[in-house]
Amino acid sequence: LLVILKCYKYNVLLTMGFRSSSYSLYFPDEETGGLDGMKNFVKSDVFKKMNVGFALDEGHANPTDNFYVFYGERTVLPIKVKCPGQPGHGSQFLTNTAGEKLYKVIDSFLSYRDEQEHLLKENKNLCLGDVNTVNLTMLEGGVQYNVVPAELNVGFDIRVSPTQDLTKFEEKITSLCKSAGEDVTYEFVVNKLPQASEGQNQVTCVEDGKNPWWDAFSQACKHQGVNLEKQILCGGTDIRYLRQVNIPALGFSPINRTPILLHDNNEFLNEKIFLRGIEIYKTIISALANMKN
Repeated sequence: LLVILKCYKYNVLLTMGFRSSSYSLYFPDEETGGLDGMKNFVKSDVFKKMNVGFALDEGHANPTDNFYVFYGERTVLPIKVKCPGQPGHGSQFLTNTAGEKLYKVIDSFLSYRDEQEHLLKENKNLCLGDVNTVNLTMLEGGVQYNVVPAELNVGFDIRVSPTQDLTKFEEKITSLCKSAGEDVTYEFVVNKLPQASEGQNQVTCVEDGKNPWWDAFSQACKHQGVNLEKQILCGGTDIRYLRQVNIPALGFSPINRTPILLHDNNEFLNEKIFLRGIEIYKTIISALANMKN
């Protein structure tokens, strides 16, 4: 059992006697893609010798009485789109400028964003992790106010649902860029586009009776009175690298009755929720680490 935890307080959970070996791991760079952290670690001999059968990582808060459990997550694809063009003095009507191409790129990408948002709003059975999100997050370029630049760049944070074929999604990106100009290009900022062989879009089975790890997890939650909502995580965590090597894994944080304030101002956790979360984790980890098989 591999537990990727964020708080030293939970180390007490791993001091209990278990049938299986249990590991608590702390890794760098999760916020920037985990390239020098978990991604490399799962390729190491140390990791292979651990013989990991199941893993837990973080989830996030649920504002209701229920708790989220995440059985998959979206592919994180931040991209930079480069728009070259004719430079010159700002007093002219220059043609083929970087600004014109940038405008077309932003318009097409945000139109696609609107389409995905509409899908989410119109189908009450979908959650955020079931659709793709696109958000404009960075703009680069310009020399001074009276100079038309030779290049302008725009950055988008893109999150792709596991239900989306990544090859077809890249074809969509290529088409959007080409519609703005033949010389408009893009690059993936953190990761290259994952290949199907890498298992980037794998999910963990959460059907009762079909996955013994899930059965042990869900039964432990029932024992604690934890009502679960199964979803695809809208963000990205290190757990993706475990799923890529065919290790079943769940994202779970025992936090309910708490607003979702990821990367927001005044993010907080009530003391009683925190302390109950430790008891919930104790029950879950004990159940997982004491499985007979």
